[in-house]
Amino acid sequence: MTTIFFMKESVLDPLEERIIHALQIEGRAPWSELAPVIGVDAVTLARRWESLRGRGLAWVTGIFPGGASALVDITCMPQHTGEVAERIARIPAVLTLDHTSGGRDLIATMLADSPLAIWDVVTNRIGGLEGVRHTQTHLVTELLMEASDWRLRALSPHEATRIPRPRPPRARAPRAVHPDVETALRHCLAEDGRRPISRIAAEHHLSEQRVADGLARLRAEGTLRIRTDVARNVTGWPVYAWYFVRTPARQIQQMRQLMAQIPEARTALAVASQYNLVVAVWLREMTDVMRFEAALEAAVPSARIVDRSVVFRMSKHLGRLIDDDGAAKRGFIHPQSLG
Repeated sequence: MTTIFFMKESVLDPLEERIIHALQIEGRAPWSELAPVIGVDAVTLARRWESLRGRGLAWVTGIFPGGASALVDITCMPQHTGEVAERIARIPAVLTLDHTSGGRDLIATMLADSPLAIWDVVTNRIGGLEGVRHTQTHLVTELLMEASDWRLRALSPHEATRIPRPRPPRARAPRAVHPDVETALRHCLAEDGRRPISRIAAEHHLSEQRVADGLARLRAEGTLRIRTDVARNVTGWPVYAWYFVRTPARQIQQMRQLMAQIPEARTALAVASQYNLVVAVWLREMTDVMRFEAALEAAVPSARIVDRSVVFRMSKHLGRLIDDDGAAKRGFIHPQSLG
């Protein structure tokens, strides 16, 4: 465990926090349109963002939801945990990988074409690794809250409303996105959600208008989401925990509403396993781990937190390999390279 895990103060300066918050609202907003809101010229905004990216402290990802997803608990022989984690992180179907306390050594978030494809990866690629003792798969049945909705809260509510939203498709844009265009967008935006249209077009020998139309259409349809993330260790929420919950099925939607009102909550998943709800939170203090649990059970008396795990470190996030200090490395593993 590294010392930075216990940091209580953000090492981001106020301008960096404002930039990240703005991009969490609209990850592809032009700097020229953000400048009047943030109060700094576009050139400075671009330069500061490149510094954040270069240091691995923030990144923008294009996400193409769909298929099947799952959380996978992995327990290892202690002497093999590090090696197992390195190998699992290289599997494209594994989007994120956390090193945890409690009844599991690793938690992997997976995305594949189908539940059967997830079973195949867990059984034959993860379960077959030397040093893996046990795996348990929690298939996601419904996404109640997604981490891309979490905000750094550096902008005022009024400033947040001034951040430009994505432009809708133009009236003459094609109704269907050509496979070549979608492939180009998937390849480029997974690694850098802010990659310019001109660069995508040049790299894939497409016209800029076709790329722009495809991008707008996929976003309008919900096929593509642009998400901005920040390294947890440089925020004011350095403690990351997973809670595994049993609650009556009729109250799952109540949990959705509750999670939306809790600033610390980042992810809430309805799952098919011995639990039916899994929640991930970012907290300010280690003592908040039990306080959050008590508050959740008080808000929904029928809910029972059956297990919990604190994350020591993350080694992969949305295809990006993460170093011991929580920063994104240069390496990237394209999630679409499944199978």
